[in-house]
Amino acid sequence: MHIDAFPVLNNYTYLNTANSGILSRDIADWRRDHDDRFLEGGSQFRLKRDEFFLAGRNALAAIFYADPSHTFLVPNFSHGFNTVLNGLEGRKSFVLLKDDYPSVNYAVAARGHLCIYTDPDELIEENLLRTVQHYRPEVLALSLVQYHTGIMVDLHFIRQLKKDFPELLIIADGTQLCGTGPFDFKNSGIDILISSGYKWMLGGYGNAFVLLSGYAAEFLYKGYKSFALPPESFLKGRGTLSLIFEPGHLDTLSFGTLFKSLELLKGMGMEAVSERITDLGAKARLAFEERGLLSQAVVNRKVHSSIFNLNLEAGILEKLEDNGIIVTSRGSGVRVSFHFYNTREDLAKLLRVIDRTT
Repeated sequence: MHIDAFPVLNNYTYLNTANSGILSRDIADWRRDHDDRFLEGGSQFRLKRDEFFLAGRNALAAIFYADPSHTFLVPNFSHGFNTVLNGLEGRKSFVLLKDDYPSVNYAVAARGHLCIYTDPDELIEENLLRTVQHYRPEVLALSLVQYHTGIMVDLHFIRQLKKDFPELLIIADGTQLCGTGPFDFKNSGIDILISSGYKWMLGGYGNAFVLLSGYAAEFLYKGYKSFALPPESFLKGRGTLSLIFEPGHLDTLSFGTLFKSLELLKGMGMEAVSERITDLGAKARLAFEERGLLSQAVVNRKVHSSIFNLNLEAGILEKLEDNGIIVTSRGSGVRVSFHFYNTREDLAKLLRVIDRTT
């Protein structure tokens, strides 16, 4: 896709998708047309909203190989995850990763669940397996890609873990993964995948989705399923989980933006997206490693995402900003991230500024 499709790339070297994705011209045009139709039509504008959202759920399920009937639309990851947690009966034992995204760890701990923490370092899979084997927890909740380091758990490991411990409920935050390449939810071993759409999905703010396995659909909200469903005709066809995860009106603008982004990604092909990200990520990793900018945990990993936390002093942010390079400060370092619209020239520019400054 040409750089002109994303106007921000004409103004900046954008290495900040891990913070927020960017908007394409086509999607911005669609959003303007959407509001024009709302302006001119009022309530008539939403007469076909059910068909609109059904098509969007089906598109999400198709791109991630999920069950459309267990695909739900939520405003953001945190909302979806909290809704999942509220559907667990009683106090559960959880395995969590230390320093994982606060919306994961805080939400679990604040509800009084038993929390068992393990390290998200170069031995993340071994740490998880050893912890699960020893404590036999009921739930594993983790981000598939750690937001501050970019360390990515091996998806083959997750699939095998589920085979070895079929009663373990596996809940995954896919916000830093979804949109970076093909993902087969049905064969992933994950029971519940939740992802916001504003990062790698390029879907703007105010939208996210929840994918459930059949096991998870049976596991959640057991007590609710004995209640009769509402008889109102406008709720016809809605099941218990649909009413819980999507309890009110959904915004056609925010979710429509996500649905349009799915068309963009599908048009490119998820394999092609993955190849571009992987190629540039590998080159970046090598360059950063040569300069001693990566933690030993990242250096020792065989597989890594395209998110890197560089060992650079916070003062370099001003130099990067002066050169039109957008990144984010995370912890004691500077986080950079590469999507399919980034180029080798973007990486070369970043390295030039780093080399001049350090």
